[in-house]
Amino acid sequence: MAADPSEEIKSLDSTLTGIETALDLDALRRRLAELEDEAADPNLWSDQDRAQSVTRRLSSVRGDLTRVEGLRNRLDDAAAAIDLGDEDLLAEAVADLPRLGRDVSALEVRTLLSGEYDERDAIIQLSAGAGGVDAADWTAMLLRMYLRWAERHGFPTEVFDTSEAEEAGLKSATFQVKAPYAYGTLRSEHGVHRLVRISPYDNQNRRQTSFAGVEVTPSVEQSDHVDIDEKELRIDIFRSSGPGGQGVNTTDSAVRITHLPSNIVVTCQNERSQLQNKAAAMLVLQAKLLERRHAEEAAEKQRLTGGPQDVSFGSQIRNYVLHPYQMVKDLRTEIETSNTGSVLDGDIDDFIDAEIRWRRTAERAPA
Repeated sequence: MAADPSEEIKSLDSTLTGIETALDLDALRRRLAELEDEAADPNLWSDQDRAQSVTRRLSSVRGDLTRVEGLRNRLDDAAAAIDLGDEDLLAEAVADLPRLGRDVSALEVRTLLSGEYDERDAIIQLSAGAGGVDAADWTAMLLRMYLRWAERHGFPTEVFDTSEAEEAGLKSATFQVKAPYAYGTLRSEHGVHRLVRISPYDNQNRRQTSFAGVEVTPSVEQSDHVDIDEKELRIDIFRSSGPGGQGVNTTDSAVRITHLPSNIVVTCQNERSQLQNKAAAMLVLQAKLLERRHAEEAAEKQRLTGGPQDVSFGSQIRNYVLHPYQMVKDLRTEIETSNTGSVLDGDIDDFIDAEIRWRRTAERAPA
C-alpha cells in the first residue's frame, strides 16, 4: 500500500493535467470530428493510400482521447474513494495506483513526440556490419524483433526488400511501420546494435561479436515536395532472389534505383510486379532524400551557431549479450534487462520510452 495515497494522487493529477494541456483536448476533439467526416466520405476508398492514412489517424486520435479520458476517470474515482473514506473503495483505489502511475507515464511519453516528422510512418533499413555470417544472422534477428514489436501494438508493416546472405541471415532489409508517430517512436533506434553470443556457425563454439546498423527515416508526404529528376536516376531491373510467393522469382520484377548525385541506392523486390516494386523503391528513396535534406539543414544551423558537430551517427547504442551472461543494455539511457528472450521477441517498449525521454532532455540541453 502506498505510504500516502492522497499525495500520490495529487502528483498523478498534476502530471495528467500537464498531459491534457500538451494534447489540447479541445483541438483533439475537433480533429476527431474532422477525421470522422473524412472517413464518412463515400469516395474515400477510391484512393487506397489516403483512405488507410485517414483511418490510421482516426484510430490514433480516438485512442489518445479514450486513453486520457479513461485515466482522468480512474484518477477522479481514486480521489473520490479517499474523500468518501470507504475502506473497500479505498483499498481498490490504492491497489490500482501503481498501474495508474505506469499508464499516466506511458501517455506522458506520447506527448514528448513533437518533432517535425514525429507524426509520420517510419521506414527502417537494417544492414549487416562486422561479424560475417553472425552479423547477417543478427540482422535477421533484428528484423524479427521490430516486426514482432509492431505486431504487439497492432501496427501494420510492409517489407520492401530483403537481401539474403550466402550462408544464413540477411545482408540488409527495408520495411515500413505504418502507424501515427511511428517515426517519433522509433527514431532513437537509429544506430549500431551489438550482439555478443556463442556463434551457432562456429564449430568450436567460440564467442562472437557482431554488429548491425539500424537506419530510421520518416515517410514522405505530398507536402514534402522532394523533387527527383528522372535524369538523375539509374534504374536496374533484375530477377527477385528471395522468397515471395508463386511467380515472384520467375520474372524480372525487382527494381534497384540509384540516385546518382547522392549515390543513394534502394531496392525493392517483395512486390509481384515491376511497377509496384518501382513505386515502393521511389517511396524509400524520397524518404532518404528528405532525411538527407533535413540533416544538411541541421548541420548548416550548427555551423552558423557554432554548435558541436554531431558525431553520434554510427556509434554503438545498445548491447545484446547472450553469453557469458544474459543482458540487453542501452548505453545512452542505462536501461537494461536480463530477459533477453523477451526483448528479441519484440518487448522493447521500456527501451523506446526511455529513449524518447532521453532524446527530449538532450534536445533541450543548451549547446
